[in-house]
Amino acid sequence: MAARTTKQDWERGWTLRAEGPWVTAHVDPRPPCALCAGSGRREVEVDGVRRFGRCRCQMLPDRASLWNAARVPARHLHCTMDSFETRDPTRAGAEGGSAGAWAEVRRWLDDYRPGQDNRSLVLYGETGRGKTHLAVAACRELVFRHGVPVRFIEFTHLLSDIREGIGRGDPAATTLTPFIHPPVLVVDELGKGRNTEWEVSILDEIVSRRYNARGALFGTTNFKPKPPPGADPNRPRTHGDGVPLASMYLSERLGERAFSRLLETVTFVPALGDDHRLRLAANSRR
Repeated sequence: MAARTTKQDWERGWTLRAEGPWVTAHVDPRPPCALCAGSGRREVEVDGVRRFGRCRCQMLPDRASLWNAARVPARHLHCTMDSFETRDPTRAGAEGGSAGAWAEVRRWLDDYRPGQDNRSLVLYGETGRGKTHLAVAACRELVFRHGVPVRFIEFTHLLSDIREGIGRGDPAATTLTPFIHPPVLVVDELGKGRNTEWEVSILDEIVSRRYNARGALFGTTNFKPKPPPGADPNRPRTHGDGVPLASMYLSERLGERAFSRLLETVTFVPALGDDHRLRLAANSRR
């Protein structure tokens, strides 16, 4: 596994705070820039032509703005790559434990190249394995290290927002456009819900439009990607009342077309180990 790192240059000069429903970024106080006298704009000469542009001192405020536009929930304030607790596989009882998922996300972040085609990543596994923690940690690094616009959404919350927008007759609240254009879209709980035809259509549109726009996706899900070879194709997929089975696979939650596009662009990584929430609860009772 890659070694954890000490605080680097891109981690300095800003502070994150939980304010209201979101984690917000604030730039630390600093003296006025000597190059632009605090104006944020500079005049430079390029190939004999004088041009005006943003001063480099605005890089950090710009990235703070990108973070605030990502809309990361306040609960995840302290989620970083360094704060993620990996588990020894011999103690976790699962091959690779959570250290394997951490290493794959670390590799994906190190390989990310802004402005280029980047492969997508989906973490899958049972609850409490740290998938959301790693997704938020990836958001932090993409924004503050790479300067990449990111949007974070929890899938069931997105569905609720769209339903409420429909009820209000607000077309702006029902559009998926804000989730198509960012270079990286982070979708937490991919495929969660009742798996109705309408919900599947929303997933299909997100996946298909981002596929066509060549945008990267970072997803988390409790569903395994697809059934193992030889699985019974006629097994029941719903309870008697029509509610989808929790054991359905992501391929069945997304539909064949959307899942086929994910297979082309996504690396699926298992998040193994034990449930850290149960472990914390057990420790708190000691």
